[in-house]
Amino acid sequence: MKRCDLKLYRGYANKKEIVIFGHIVEKYPEGDHKYTRTGFRYARTILQLFSLKTIPNLRVVLRVGSVVAETQAEDDGYFRFQIPFHEPMEGGWHSYEVSVDDEIGKHKYKATRHEEFFFPYESSYGIISDIDDTFLISHSRRSFKKLFVLLAKNVQARKPFDDVVKHYQLLSLASRTNPIQQNNIFFYVSSSEWNLYDMIVRFAELNGLPKAILKLKKIKSGLDDFIMTGAGSHGHKFRKIQNIIEFYPELQFILLGDDSQKDPEIYAEICAIYAPNIRAVYIRQTRKRSKSEVTMLLKGIEERDIDTSYFSHSNKAIIHSIETGIVFRQPTENK
Repeated sequence: MKRCDLKLYRGYANKKEIVIFGHIVEKYPEGDHKYTRTGFRYARTILQLFSLKTIPNLRVVLRVGSVVAETQAEDDGYFRFQIPFHEPMEGGWHSYEVSVDDEIGKHKYKATRHEEFFFPYESSYGIISDIDDTFLISHSRRSFKKLFVLLAKNVQARKPFDDVVKHYQLLSLASRTNPIQQNNIFFYVSSSEWNLYDMIVRFAELNGLPKAILKLKKIKSGLDDFIMTGAGSHGHKFRKIQNIIEFYPELQFILLGDDSQKDPEIYAEICAIYAPNIRAVYIRQTRKRSKSEVTMLLKGIEERDIDTSYFSHSNKAIIHSIETGIVFRQPTENK
């Protein structure tokens, strides 16, 4: 028996289809303790994540409810299901199972894992957010500092921006009818690679950010790739956001990003195509001064009857969300 492991990601469904995706790898480094190590031990964890060995072309089986489906992993071990799914269900998180039981040459591979997918509540919003320098302080404009922070600071040492968690918690309750706890579907869409999935999930959990589906960039499998993490084209973000909006045509979406890279341009293009589907656009200002080109892009978005906010502190975004009626009440404080 050849060593084999499945790395599954949170999926999502509408009333007609379900989308599930993951990777087949030789061995995935697991355990929450790996993300709270310090010094060289934590740096080694991150480097291990960028040294994953993927396994291509294996047969993958999905089981969810009474549905069973098969597909084949791609050359980089990635697999994706988008299949008909009509089973009635309540809004919220539900479980699915993926297994591998296949043989290539003289090697037999076998593994089974479980994960969750989200089915939106009625009258929900969809929230699509960037990660780096939108809610996670990352220094994306300074490549070497970004790499240093990634290697040197574990999930407990990394910080979100002030009040960004409060804003996201508010947005998680926002509804066009009655606010329900964790009512809305969240997508965190980033140019970070799939290698960093667990690190991002643990950071979000630790800081109280809403539970989300992540859509990341093609997995890397070498240290040369690590040096270029988060770099390159951001076109995949446009395509992923486009796919999400088209998958949920009945939802209105709130887009959140920052001005350090291409979010304003991507969101402006999305708004030009899907204006009726977009409720608001939020852009974080990452430098001391606002960018005139970003201000112009947001002005063009506003001309499509979409609310916008260009802010340096999340408190301004919170006030905007309340004043424009996107949210109706503050999240309950823990006593």
